[in-house]
Amino acid sequence: MSKFVVEKARAMDGSVTVGGSKNAALPILAATILADSSSTINDVPDLADIGSMLELLRCLGATVSKDKNSVTVSCKKLLCDVTSYELVSSFRASFLLMGPLLAKCKKAKISLPGGCPIGARPVDLHLKGLAYMGAKINQGHGYVEAKCKKLTGADIYLDFPSVGATENLMMAASLADGQTVIENAAVEPEVVDLANFINSMGGNISGAGTDTIKVTGVESLKGSSHTVIPDRIEAGTFAAVAAITGSRIQINNVVTEHLKPITAKLKEIGADVKESGGSLTVDARAKIKAANIKTLPYPGFPTDMQAPYTAIMSVAEGTSIIVETIFENRFLHVPELMRMGAKIKIDGRAAVVEGVKSLTGAKVRATDLRAGAALVLAALAADGETEISGIEHIERGYSEFDTKLQSLGVNIERME
Repeated sequence: MSKFVVEKARAMDGSVTVGGSKNAALPILAATILADSSSTINDVPDLADIGSMLELLRCLGATVSKDKNSVTVSCKKLLCDVTSYELVSSFRASFLLMGPLLAKCKKAKISLPGGCPIGARPVDLHLKGLAYMGAKINQGHGYVEAKCKKLTGADIYLDFPSVGATENLMMAASLADGQTVIENAAVEPEVVDLANFINSMGGNISGAGTDTIKVTGVESLKGSSHTVIPDRIEAGTFAAVAAITGSRIQINNVVTEHLKPITAKLKEIGADVKESGGSLTVDARAKIKAANIKTLPYPGFPTDMQAPYTAIMSVAEGTSIIVETIFENRFLHVPELMRMGAKIKIDGRAAVVEGVKSLTGAKVRATDLRAGAALVLAALAADGETEISGIEHIERGYSEFDTKLQSLGVNIERME
């Protein structure tokens, strides 16, 4: 199994460029199913989850070609059944195929999805919304099967502003009869990016980025060319690298508006943050101090940044309280951080982190994507050498993570 071997980092002064957003690219690739002609998606990150989505599209009968970070998808003939349990169970975003398949083929059969073991992420909101639009749904033996004569517009209220459910319903509604109104919708930038792509294909979606999205169905959609937004979580992770190593790092290819919940917290803990066009410079050469966080749906502090932030607070000056409200099992990184000398106590969905002067290198294991990133961050502040196994989780969400860190001056090696 592959692992990262990481040594403590010195203060750095450099720059790094962020890639396209994984969480935006995945639904956009799923949405290419809706078009009657080929679509080209640019700035698609080279990640394991992306590779799995492209393979699923091929399994459905799509023609897929890739040239560096551009992907062209043509879906002239679709099979409508996703039968590869191995692929679907490897990542949660596979279920985003349900909405577009149902809209285009009037039927879909998909295995229940997998992904990181960070807590319950049921698909009931997806299915409830599709049922309101006229889908007949059967669940059993690990599969979800949906059929309809024709999806029709409906008024849908989401019990929770689920990003995945919002995206799935937007895609399904884009070819439905009449208007669909999604209330309590997710407002994340990735939802807006998907809406922009569908509209570029001839769709009619308004209100994306607010809690009420209106989708007027159209007869057909044509292929389009679209560039994926930058990955705000990757940008936040490199900002965390600056914070935990006392460095000054310029992060290029960002949308600074998408990073405000993260930059606000960086300023609170003592970092100097400057925005300039499509770049963000984080200067953390002053001592970092403790501060509390509570994860919330966008525009709150992102749950995907909770684990990296916990790593920073483990060496900050003072004691911080971290409250996780999104997923009930998202402190899997804490026992591994404690192996490195972190002082953390967990009480339900809260963690109390008492900053220590330094951590110590150890053999640790990444249990999920963002936990893995947190362990890399901790390794940068740990005396000696740290071995991180389970890096396949990290590589689901960070393209060339080790290479980018090396370009900043970090001593990190990927070993097979």
